[in-house]
Amino acid sequence: MHEQHHKWYSQYLNRDMEMLVFGSGGQPVILFPTEQGRYFDAKDFGIIGSLENYINEGKVKIYCPDSFDSESWYNYNIQPEERVQRHLAFEKAILNDVIEFAYFDSSATKVGVCGLSFGGYHALNIALKYPVKVNSVIIVGGFFDIKRFIFGYYDDNCYFNNPVDFVPNLNDDWYLEKIKAMKIIFSTGSLDPSKDENIAMNSLFNSKQIKSILDLHQDYGHDWHWWRDMIPGCFARIV
Repeated sequence: MHEQHHKWYSQYLNRDMEMLVFGSGGQPVILFPTEQGRYFDAKDFGIIGSLENYINEGKVKIYCPDSFDSESWYNYNIQPEERVQRHLAFEKAILNDVIEFAYFDSSATKVGVCGLSFGGYHALNIALKYPVKVNSVIIVGGFFDIKRFIFGYYDDNCYFNNPVDFVPNLNDDWYLEKIKAMKIIFSTGSLDPSKDENIAMNSLFNSKQIKSILDLHQDYGHDWHWWRDMIPGCFARIV
């Protein structure tokens, strides 16, 4: 399997970022790690191995950037308002450093996004905010409500970065049509503590005539060995 390591200084985060890229062609997919995870976790915990056939066959090329959660949502040493601002800086880094590189690297005009656990939040949030850049969303064991990180603080930036709040109010036809054009897959287990969030978000999408798919795996929980088993079926739906 073709693998590349990239390291660069991000002006948006004022620090170095790192990323592993797997594959030599195919649909580019940005794979967000779990909460506070690292760019190498998907490889080390077997997620990349479980997708090896798709990668080696040139169906997908997977970009695994570092997370920034420990400096944003999970940084309880700063105020909630600053946590949101740091998340927005990370979003700029993903848009301008990672996605733009994927465009250049793959000659594609759109990317897929995928996330594990809290990485599912990042995947869904960026897809909904920038649907002209994304053609598929895969969420594996994800959760989406950032109110758990802000302890009652709330402003417009919180609202527009919390899908459980802004999706119910989406009513712009042009915007909704862009979202409807995406393939959206929720994959979770019956024992996953975030199961209900996935069911609710899938139902919310369908109520707005946004076609999304919910894969609910019986007796699966919230951990790597279940995700390794779940994720190949998700990728089969987008390639």
